Amino acid sequence: DVQLQASGGGLVQAGGSLRLSCAASGFIFDDYSIAWFRQAPGKEREGVLCISSREGTTNYADSVKGRFTISRDNAKRAVYLQMNSLKPEDTAVYYCNAYQVGDGYEHDYWGPGTLVTVSS
Repeated sequence: DVQLQASGGGLVQAGGSLRLSCAASGFIFDDYSIAWFRQAPGKEREGVLCISSREGTTNYADSVKGRFTISRDNAKRAVYLQMNSLKPEDTAVYYCNAYQVGDGYEHDYWGPGTLVTVSS
């Protein structure tokens, strides 16, 4: 079975840091790009940042550039989200997503999220 398990969320004061982890199993991890999404209360889910499957190319939403960093360890089948200089507006449930798009196919996996709460 495919599993994506995000962890590391919690309560932190504004200006603080958290590191989220996403552990994957049940698919060929190296072949998938991984993204972090978040959904704040009353808002739509939004993409935050992503990292490509093999080259490790990253893309960041403007709202987190310079503060958040994504990395992956293919040997451990894990992706990490280092969040620094957290702001109250970063409060959300954070989800990791594994996706693969090829010629005529698309695979897309989600796991349960982890709640990040940033107090002012």
